Amino acid sequence: MIALEPSLKNRPEFINVRVRRQDGPGQEPYWQLFKIKYEPELNVISVLQRIAALSRTSDGNKVAPVAWDCGCLEEVCGSCTMLINGRVRQSCSALVDRLLEVNPDELLLEPMSKFPVVRDLIVDRKRLFRGLQRVKAWVPVDSYYNMGPGERQLRATQEQNYPLSQCMSCGCCLDACPQYNKIELKKKEGESAEEFAKREQAEFDQAFVGPHAISQAMLFNNHPTGKALASERLDALTGPGGIQACGNAQNCVAVCPKEIPLTTSIARAGRAATVHTLKTWFEK
Repeated sequence: MIALEPSLKNRPEFINVRVRRQDGPGQEPYWQLFKIKYEPELNVISVLQRIAALSRTSDGNKVAPVAWDCGCLEEVCGSCTMLINGRVRQSCSALVDRLLEVNPDELLLEPMSKFPVVRDLIVDRKRLFRGLQRVKAWVPVDSYYNMGPGERQLRATQEQNYPLSQCMSCGCCLDACPQYNKIELKKKEGESAEEFAKREQAEFDQAFVGPHAISQAMLFNNHPTGKALASERLDALTGPGGIQACGNAQNCVAVCPKEIPLTTSIARAGRAATVHTLKTWFEK
């Protein structure tokens, strides 16, 4: 008789999945419990696919499929971020077998807490991308003709920049950051879509820009072509909601799925911002 490994003996027959649902923006959230048959080597996206196919709660009630967002399924697109058992992470790389080792009773799925909910587990990450716009997180290009070889980079510079370039704008760092607070505005009566968008953007621009944007500012300020906008990026980081709003909680680096050295970027940004501010004062 073949003896089963302990991990095989303890496998459950079913998995209980509790999902925090919300039917639309601004509506009241509620919980629903689902039960699916256990299969080995599932990830959370696979669990959600089985819930969608079932579309029934654990007590047999027929319900609309749970809405969630995903793209690449290999931790590259950043769109499947959610709270899993109370911790923000990518659902495509969250393996059910490991999650059940920590909490064998059920899986707890919630939308990110720092962004407005669109439906169920889908959130509006508009503010995240506005933060990247604020620091001009791109390489400026004024034409597409051959301008010859660019400036050579030292290997040490390449090795410093590469980890920062892996950011996929998933929002994990923002959801874990105590200084990055949720902004959810409602459209006023008689307010046009353009007026609402302008008011919303003004709110975004006064709030903390976030560790992701600070890190990307440092990446592009260290780029041979990107550094052309270095002064503008530092203006943004020394303005409202800039580097001074960071409380150095270091939660961001603890939850980053790509293990990007965000706190190192924040320290570099702090030094660069101080030098930039002093230089600006003396130039006046």
